[in-house]
Amino acid sequence: MRDNMTAEKDVETKNVKIAARGVQVYYGDNHAIKDVNVDIEDNTVTAFIGPSGCGKSTFLRCINRMNDTIDICRVEGDIRIDGEDIYDKNVDPVQLRAKVGMVFQKPNPFPKSIYDNVAYGPRIHGLARNKTELDEIVERALKRGAIWNEVKDRLQAPGTGLSGGQQQRLCIARAIATEPEVLLMDEPCSALDPIATAQVEELIDELRENYSVVIVTHSMQQAARVSQKTAFFHLGHLVEYDDTDKIFTAPEDERTESYITGRIG
Repeated sequence: MRDNMTAEKDVETKNVKIAARGVQVYYGDNHAIKDVNVDIEDNTVTAFIGPSGCGKSTFLRCINRMNDTIDICRVEGDIRIDGEDIYDKNVDPVQLRAKVGMVFQKPNPFPKSIYDNVAYGPRIHGLARNKTELDEIVERALKRGAIWNEVKDRLQAPGTGLSGGQQQRLCIARAIATEPEVLLMDEPCSALDPIATAQVEELIDELRENYSVVIVTHSMQQAARVSQKTAFFHLGHLVEYDDTDKIFTAPEDERTESYITGRIG
């Protein structure tokens, strides 16, 4: 019996992509994230929900060390991806960000061609030995970003000339061109219309086959549609983390229930 239980535990442990323990984040004297512990699974969409200013985007940015770019920000605790401490002094943040892609709230294509937007990461990380390989990487990323058919005949046109929804899918293609293992999305649909939002949501569902996807969203409906796991943040605390269905139908913490039913937020 004991062996079976150990085997089951091993299976569970293997599926954990990101493990955070005792994470604290300070902006100067402001204690923004308070003692967060969470295991984020591979091949899963995990949604971070909660009121504005609750810490969900701050915690998301800990996972690829984006907070390093803020002088007054201090991160404590332990965050590991595949068991590796990402805050170890030997970890190069640039290499980490190739492994952990990021898509922002507002589509932010570079002022370059569609092709060069996607080729940028693979070029700086030396992922292609020649133009043929780079072409293949760009095509694969644009296909995975569900935008290849719309742009394949105008790869030299500026990325900024696309519609908002197309720009966001281009940014997703750009983020996955370096073959990351984790994809972080900070409110990726908040600047998009309903049709573009539906296209990006469909894409997020497809991406979990290859990535661990973590999405910050203000929309509880979106979290319910796209995620398998949901974490509810409130005032810097991770209040509750469970299967999305359970969070939305039978939350254990009354603060979660108050947020879900619209009494706080």
